[in-house]
Amino acid sequence: MKKRIFQIALALYIVTISTDLFAQERYYEWRWDMHPMWWGVWGIGMMLMMLLFWALIIVGLIVGIRWLIRGNKSTSDSALGILRERYARGEINKDEFEEKKKALSS
Repeated sequence: MKKRIFQIALALYIVTISTDLFAQERYYEWRWDMHPMWWGVWGIGMMLMMLLFWALIIVGLIVGIRWLIRGNKSTSDSALGILRERYARGEINKDEFEEKKKALSS
């Protein structure tokens, strides 16, 4: 009698194991309460790091696109522009202006 109960229990165990193997379902991976993302502080830290990562990617793309659109425009005045301003204010005369303009052109 005991041998028969043991055989039935063993058969049920083998059937249970084999169906789990054939189904290839990993129960622990699909339960939300067991997901590693929710493991306390580590889960919150990982979510914040992912948020920071995507924020840096988006900001980098925006800055890169703005830099490409704007081109290589210089905000400072060129030497010739400064020379013209000085001539317009009367700081230098026409001869000095022409002389420095030739020096800058060459």
